Amino acid sequence: MNLRNDTFRAYRASYAHQQEHMFQVVVEQTDLCIICNQDLREPIFDHVHALRGHIMAYAQMHPTFLTSLVPLHVTSHQSTLVTAMLKAAQAMHVGPMAAVAGAIAQDVADTFGPECGDILVENGGDIYIRSAVPRTIGLLPDPTQAMTLGLSLQPEDFPCAICASSASIGHSLSLGQGDLVVTRARSGALADAAATRLCNELRTRKDLRKILEMADAFRAQGLLGVLAQCKGQIGIRGEMELIGLG
Repeated sequence: MNLRNDTFRAYRASYAHQQEHMFQVVVEQTDLCIICNQDLREPIFDHVHALRGHIMAYAQMHPTFLTSLVPLHVTSHQSTLVTAMLKAAQAMHVGPMAAVAGAIAQDVADTFGPECGDILVENGGDIYIRSAVPRTIGLLPDPTQAMTLGLSLQPEDFPCAICASSASIGHSLSLGQGDLVVTRARSGALADAAATRLCNELRTRKDLRKILEMADAFRAQGLLGVLAQCKGQIGIRGEMELIGLG
């Protein structure tokens, strides 16, 4: 079991509300930051370990699941988590692992939310939130600079996922050159897959118009909002209320 706090990522310098706990759960490559009203790290660790087991078991039967950059066929013989990943990948025309972080974040929030009420689960920059109070999510396109922009969310907006993809930050594969793409949806898997797809298409500032047009088209799939930034220029579409920080 790995419940350490020494590897807390720098961008996690946010604060829990009063009476809330913030803690980290790490299971192999899955690194979660969780905010809720009680310390649930041990049961969450066990749950995430089981979720990863579902993914690896499916990958044993379908070896391309972990590496495919295109959608795979959805069958009826896999876990709820894997099904969500496969369906999101089909909707956004990406590989299923493009949806894994958001899918895990939502699964944890949905599983433990009824027990603890408000819960925020962040998984590698992808977030799923259930909350009865307003929340602000900081946006950080450049980790060398201060966080000055945030996304404001009200109680009626929850539950929802806020996911991010970047060609310059983090270890995830991106085929584009965008500084940052942030997506909002009710589905964690869909928001994650959409962020990957849109960031893949963002190579120059001229692509911002295309990205926003794609965001409009993806509303039919459940995408609620998009923020895209490339070389200092920003485009916004949908339900994204931005506020200044600091």
